[in-house]
Amino acid sequence: MTSVEPTRTARYYYLRLRRLRGQPEELAMGMALGVFAGSLPIIPFQTALAVALALCFKASKLTAAIGTWVSNPFDWYFFYFYSYKFGAVLLGLPEHKALFSRILNSVQQGHSFLKVAETILETGSVFALAFLVGGILIGIVLAPISYILSVLLFRKIKKSKASKKGGLIIERP
Repeated sequence: MTSVEPTRTARYYYLRLRRLRGQPEELAMGMALGVFAGSLPIIPFQTALAVALALCFKASKLTAAIGTWVSNPFDWYFFYFYSYKFGAVLLGLPEHKALFSRILNSVQQGHSFLKVAETILETGSVFALAFLVGGILIGIVLAPISYILSVLLFRKIKKSKASKKGGLIIERP
């Protein structure tokens, strides 16, 4: 079996994004809401939250679901680490390296989503709150950045599609 080149994979997903229908702002809002939900330490429920938020804000439900992929097995360690750190600072919690290392070990060992969540809850509600507060902070920072980048990308895609068809771009007010 051959490995897939990263550039080929990136091109594939870019082409999938090109096929999405909707206004750039609607698609980008969905992406931003998905990134926000993906930043929260509620892994089994991130997509459900993102889609619910997209319904509330009249954004793209599909891009909201895609946006949750910001947290994935490759970066859980960083999300959990910084979610806890930022949340602990905001809540004024002291350093508890032993308890936190249990959670990170669970993530590093590749335990299931539910097992990691169970480990967090076993450490106590204060730690779970620190993870949640930190995740909200990370989401508040990443969501606007993802909105801006996504709007630029989707506008470029829309312009490219229109120029290939020889048509005009009609901007909505």
